[in-house]
Amino acid sequence: MADFGALALIPPLVVVVLAILLRTSFEPLLIGCLVGFVMIAIHNHSNFFTDFVDSMMRVIGDPSQGGSVWVILVCGLYGSLIGLMIRSGGTMKFGDWALSKIKTQRGALMGAWGLGLGIFLDDYLSALTVGLSMRKITDAFKVPRSMLAYIVNTTAAPLCVVVPISTWTIFVGTILVSSGVAPKGSTGLSVYWKMIPFICYGYISVLIIPLFIYGILPWFGRLKKAATHARETGELTNMELGMIAPLDVSLMNEKKKGKVIYFLLPILVLLVATIYFDIDALKGVMIAVVFTFLYYMIIKVGNFKQLSETVFTGFNSMVFALAILMMSYVLKDVNDKMHLTQFVLNGVSPYVNKQLLPLLVFASLSVIAVTTGSSWGLYAVAIPLVVPLANHLGSNVLLNCGAIVSAGVFGANACLYSDATILTSQSTECNNLENGLAQMPYAFIAFGLSCIAYLILGYTVS
Repeated sequence: MADFGALALIPPLVVVVLAILLRTSFEPLLIGCLVGFVMIAIHNHSNFFTDFVDSMMRVIGDPSQGGSVWVILVCGLYGSLIGLMIRSGGTMKFGDWALSKIKTQRGALMGAWGLGLGIFLDDYLSALTVGLSMRKITDAFKVPRSMLAYIVNTTAAPLCVVVPISTWTIFVGTILVSSGVAPKGSTGLSVYWKMIPFICYGYISVLIIPLFIYGILPWFGRLKKAATHARETGELTNMELGMIAPLDVSLMNEKKKGKVIYFLLPILVLLVATIYFDIDALKGVMIAVVFTFLYYMIIKVGNFKQLSETVFTGFNSMVFALAILMMSYVLKDVNDKMHLTQFVLNGVSPYVNKQLLPLLVFASLSVIAVTTGSSWGLYAVAIPLVVPLANHLGSNVLLNCGAIVSAGVFGANACLYSDATILTSQSTECNNLENGLAQMPYAFIAFGLSCIAYLILGYTVS
């Protein structure tokens, strides 16, 4: 496959422009993918529709293309678990309990931030759990959903990359092994832990949140407008632009009033099972759904039919989010076929030296991450390319790998159609585009500070 050069930028640019113009997420992704496959078909003299269908089938069926079946099962089962906890009344009771402890809007926002810090094993787990559990609390203090979504999203993936153990650290650790950065036969975690101090975006994006909450840095842009609108009208979100399937919130058994334990126990089982199975989110959520189903049936929260229906309606509530996710994976496939990552890295290489390499790696790959919505896929492509370049220039390999990880996390925060943005929108019941546009300037603040950090580190770390 020949390189398309700068033309490789066209499909992701089409997606971004149409997302802003159409104020939606799925359709721009679909159109951008089709544009890319038309370009590929013209170049290869092939049938673009056949290429498009083949890509969808490959993305869904091939774990190397992003583990799509794994993602579908994980997200869908999280939806099932959320549906069960809501219909048990446990989620509502947890909200009531938390409201009795939290007295101010600032306290509600700090509560969302603190809960996000506590759930660091997996970004999906964090985004869905924190959004779900804090929604009622922040609503009570007229916090706009987009502000809650910003906090939830920015304490999900960014935190996962700066803790010793998470799904992200395990994944990147395996790439460090395959790239020769970590010794063969290891998990790569011991090397990843040495890299954590260099993942600047992860630290900065998480730590600036309290600065906004406490007014040290002022809210601005869409979040400030949303806060003013919520205070004056009581409207917390604009759902006219969204397609989020509503969950049934009615109790399965009106005679069985909700209890906090109905919420906390399933979450505890989810966390323990995930850890027990070597941070495997799929096995963890499977165990949690089965446990919660049986637990609720034994204590008569709902009968077998009600619980079964709730499992499926909860799964169904994630379908639109999953459709966007799958199309974003197809877009990644388009970008890979057009060699977008290689084009950007090759364009940067002639102007780089050992001191500037970390900054240029972070900045250039951030462009890729934001335009493609790809994080893990970016790591799989970029780390093997950057490691030999860093060795050749004599630049610190771990510093440059940290810059790559930071770029992927920045993309997860700033991309309008990344899985992190989509799932955060789902859990907070915030329109996806509204959420993405509102949090983007805040992600760019952390991006700018990270650029400064990588510039300094490039000259100070040998």
